[in-house]
Amino acid sequence: MQEITVIAGTNRPGSRTLQIAKQYVELLQAYPVQPHLLSLEGLDLNRRTAELEKIENTLIIPVPKFIFILPEYNGSFSGAVKMFIDLTRYKDCWYNKKALLTGVAEGRGGNLRGMDHFTGVLHFLHIIVHPNKLPLSSVRALVNEKGQIVDTTTWKSITQQVEEFVSF
Repeated sequence: MQEITVIAGTNRPGSRTLQIAKQYVELLQAYPVQPHLLSLEGLDLNRRTAELEKIENTLIIPVPKFIFILPEYNGSFSGAVKMFIDLTRYKDCWYNKKALLTGVAEGRGGNLRGMDHFTGVLHFLHIIVHPNKLPLSSVRALVNEKGQIVDTTTWKSITQQVEEFVSF
């Protein structure tokens, strides 16, 4: 069974990014895949640790596909996701794999610029990036008080994106 790791691209506690990443994992359970969730919250991103090695060996190296949920940080993606990648054994972890990107922003751009920046990083890592990059703009208006996506148009876009990626 194909495995996919969904990565919440921030280490900020209580983030909306993690709430959205969890919904991707739930959606993936309807497909013939084994989804995993990786939250950067609480990880020591200052050095390689035993916890990082365990993550590499279970959620990164054996997994061929990744979905990155990327919040906007100052017009780009978060330093936490970059630090995480920088700490990994990048050739073992990332080379020749596939990725899907979703941007999350309170503003109207949906982190388009951040997804473009991150695409460059992923190309350096020899990762094939799926072309359907989904910007989630004004995200506060798309979710309820529990952080669940309630906007039907957004759900349709996410479902289409996931369906395409599963067969990619």
